[in-house]
Amino acid sequence: MAKLFYQGHASFRLTTSEGKVIFIDPFAGEGYKTPADLVLITHEHYDHNDINLITFNPGGYAIRSKDALADGVYRTFETKGLKIKAVPAYNSHHDKNACVGYLIEVEGIKLYHPGDTDFIPEMLELKNENIDYALLPIDGTYTMTPEDATKAAIAINPKHMIPMHMRPGVLIDIKQAMRVTAPMAMLMRPNEEIELEK
Repeated sequence: MAKLFYQGHASFRLTTSEGKVIFIDPFAGEGYKTPADLVLITHEHYDHNDINLITFNPGGYAIRSKDALADGVYRTFETKGLKIKAVPAYNSHHDKNACVGYLIEVEGIKLYHPGDTDFIPEMLELKNENIDYALLPIDGTYTMTPEDATKAAIAINPKHMIPMHMRPGVLIDIKQAMRVTAPMAMLMRPNEEIELEK
């Protein structure tokens, strides 16, 4: 069974049942001693792209936003047992032409990590994706507010919504997270790992 480890901020580690390790937006927290098979980077801000933390397994590599969004086309990838689809992610702090979110399908489970974004019109199309876990930013400074993340979660309608990127400079902000009122919301704390399920 695939597992999701929360390092804090917007940084996650996904481990497949076959032992493939995928980091998403490396920067915060611990857990980087495990060598990576793949790294996904949503955009090139320093708190999302610290590739220096990563040791790669042989054949490991990174997919950066410039790889995922090329010549105006959002690309898809099939690699390391995953299906990965780049999707729009943006706001006034994050250029639509330089940032992406990722839909990640692993062992029949679909995750959505949009990096830093607001509640954008393109999210309305995600309801048809049958997302199991949506990881939504809520800091209200560089990303959408908890209230807008609640609206986004209701629009996307995942089975589970996990708040992330809660406040600049901290791994987690419980008070901020508690402002999310979507019925499918669940809290992950830094260094917590869950088994992903349908």
